[in-house]
Amino acid sequence: MKRLLIATRNPGKLRDFAGAAASFDIEIAALPDFSSLPTVAEDGHTFEANARKKAEAYSRYVPNEMVLADDSGLEVDALGGAPGVHSARYAADASDPRNREVTDEANNARLLRELKHVPPSQRTGRFVCVLAAARSGRTLKVFRGEVEGMILDTPSGDQGFGYDPLFFCPAIQKTFAELSPEEKARYSHRGAAFQKFLSWYCSQAAGEHG
Repeated sequence: MKRLLIATRNPGKLRDFAGAAASFDIEIAALPDFSSLPTVAEDGHTFEANARKKAEAYSRYVPNEMVLADDSGLEVDALGGAPGVHSARYAADASDPRNREVTDEANNARLLRELKHVPPSQRTGRFVCVLAAARSGRTLKVFRGEVEGMILDTPSGDQGFGYDPLFFCPAIQKTFAELSPEEKARYSHRGAAFQKFLSWYCSQAAGEHG
């Protein structure tokens, strides 16, 4: 079984990637001793910039191994694309940059406050994921996935993380928090980006053995 290293401390993201990789006989693992590595500042203005920065930085700790890093978030049309690259810390106190502990509940609560007077028909948005693959400090390729949906006014489901309980996908008539990891891999932005990566990765492997 092949192993892919993911640069994340987020157990929800690891579950998402594992669900997408299950049928490819690929094991998903966090970087060894990842929690002890210096945190890479996600100060890019785009998802791609942050994904590339993380993948390149963390891949230097495991020379010659491929490392994947993603940056993802929610773009809400009525909020001009916010929270966007700030999705993970949307509820953070801007006056205290030292406070890096922001809960999903707090982020969701702020989102609901911002959308309080927005009618249902205008609560459109999308989840975006950009996945970067790097080796020894160099980005090899970047993959993007998106999925359109609506923002509910009350959470539904307990299987996801982040904004999943509020993100309703019309195509499947469920929120992302109502999906199993395998279902989420099939329909989510992260699953879409990872499927593109897997197609590329498998073609690379086939070329090496061809």
